[in-house]
Amino acid sequence: RRIRQIIWKRWKKVKTRYKSLMKLNVPKPKAWEWANTRKGYWRIACSHILHRSITNKILEQVGLKNLVHLFEHAHLSY
Repeated sequence: RRIRQIIWKRWKKVKTRYKSLMKLNVPKPKAWEWANTRKGYWRIACSHILHRSITNKILEQVGLKNLVHLFEHAHLSY
């Protein structure tokens, strides 16, 4: 949730949010609607807006580790 909040915060302007959501294959009307939301960063981070567009698979492709998998691996090997 925190990583998604930071990503949303980096996209400060509506135009940037719209273009970034379009790159993530969100349909035009939904991208425009979601980019113009007035909700706060933290609330958007846990909403369906970012969970549908910025999936865990995308975050892993960027190079971020999934902490749940790391914890499970460490817990099983301990």
